[in-house]
Amino acid sequence: MFATKIFNIVKGCQQLKPHLIQKSCIPALQIQQKRLKNDLYEPDYLISMEPDEPVYDCLNLQLKGYDYALLESCQSQIHRFAEVMGIQVDECWATPAQQFKVQRFKTGGTALESEYHLNVYERNVQVTDVPAWALGTLLRLARAVLPEGCTLRVHEHAIEHEEVRYVPDNQLLELKQQLQDMGGSRAEMKKKRR
Repeated sequence: MFATKIFNIVKGCQQLKPHLIQKSCIPALQIQQKRLKNDLYEPDYLISMEPDEPVYDCLNLQLKGYDYALLESCQSQIHRFAEVMGIQVDECWATPAQQFKVQRFKTGGTALESEYHLNVYERNVQVTDVPAWALGTLLRLARAVLPEGCTLRVHEHAIEHEEVRYVPDNQLLELKQQLQDMGGSRAEMKKKRR
C-alpha cells in the first residue's frame, strides 16, 4: 500500500519538468499516509504495516464439456460477470476438440456391445490481476452458471496452455520436410556455395 503510494508520487513527478523534480518530490515523499476518520486514534506505524490484499497475476478458467453451444454461452456469461466485477479479462479462446472412442463390451466376454464417438470441447477465460476477494465471488458465480456435464478448472497460466491452442499445419510441415530432403531452399543453397 505504501509502495503503491510512493510509485504514484514518483509517477506524478515524472510528468513535471526536470528542474522542478527535486523541489516538488521531496516534500511529497515526506507527507504521511492519508488517514481515514475511523483510524484517528491509531498510531502511524500500525497504519503503514497493514498488509496488502493478495492479488493473483494470471489465471485461466478452463471449461470442458460435450456440447459446444452450451460451453460457449457459459464462457460468455463468465466473461460478462468478470467485467461487471471490474476484473480484467485478457483473452478468451477455444482449443481444438479432443475425440474419444468409447467401447462397451458384453458382460463376461470380449464381444462389442456398443461403441460411442465423443468430442470434448474446451473454452478458456484468462483473467489477470485478480484480488483474492473477487476470485472467490467469481468462482461461486461460475459454478452457479456451469451447465450440467461441464467441468470448471482454475489454474495459473503456463506455456503449455498457450501451445495447446494452435493446430499444427501438417501439410506445411510435410512440405518443409520435403524441401529439406531435396537440399533446402535457394537462400540456404547460396550460403552453402560461399
